[in-house]
Amino acid sequence: MSAGHDAKETRSTMVMTSQFTRAEIEAGRSLFSGQWEFVAAAGTPVSLPPMRGTEIAFAGRSNVGKSSLINALTGRKNLARISRTPGRTQELIFFTNGVGLNVVDMPGYGYAAAAKSKIAAWTQLIEAFLRGRSNLARVYVLVDARHGLKSADEPALDVLGQAAVSHQIVLTKCDEVKPSELGPRIAEIEAALARRPAAFPTVIPTSSRSAAGIPELRAAIARLLAERGR
Repeated sequence: MSAGHDAKETRSTMVMTSQFTRAEIEAGRSLFSGQWEFVAAAGTPVSLPPMRGTEIAFAGRSNVGKSSLINALTGRKNLARISRTPGRTQELIFFTNGVGLNVVDMPGYGYAAAAKSKIAAWTQLIEAFLRGRSNLARVYVLVDARHGLKSADEPALDVLGQAAVSHQIVLTKCDEVKPSELGPRIAEIEAALARRPAAFPTVIPTSSRSAAGIPELRAAIARLLAERGR
């Protein structure tokens, strides 16, 4: 493989970095540097907490690494509990930084062993949340970089599109994927998103373990809040 080809692939994996200024990177760092606290756990639509500030939510298949990513973003090792049991989280978990930003950890989807009644309850809860939160700025849909989009992701993306909720794909576990494979995987996902009007067109690659992409994800969230006038 030529040095030029290697350089091209390296650039493709670092594209997100060039999209943010130093000021935006710093704004993202500052946004997540405060004291994060648990607010509420909602298992039914009626138990959703009152709307305050701006909310961003994180969704994804079971064991995609949502809790690890939230902990990496906030710099708190145990803010979001990491479960080794797929499908264990059945509630919407709300956290706040105390100055207007709220993070929502959504139940993992795609766990085949879940009962149909449980899946129906999750679906009702999530649809009520998506359609009833005017302060919800964006849902970040986490996708395992080793596997890319799967059939289990399609219904979730469909629900987000039907609710006209802005959403963006965040790749997790990118440290476990070769650079030569990561660039094409990102391109493949971005091509699939092109047919979804509510989907943000670019993918953010991250690794909770190595912290790669975490500053860029923070910067993307800071930019989103700035665009909303917050």
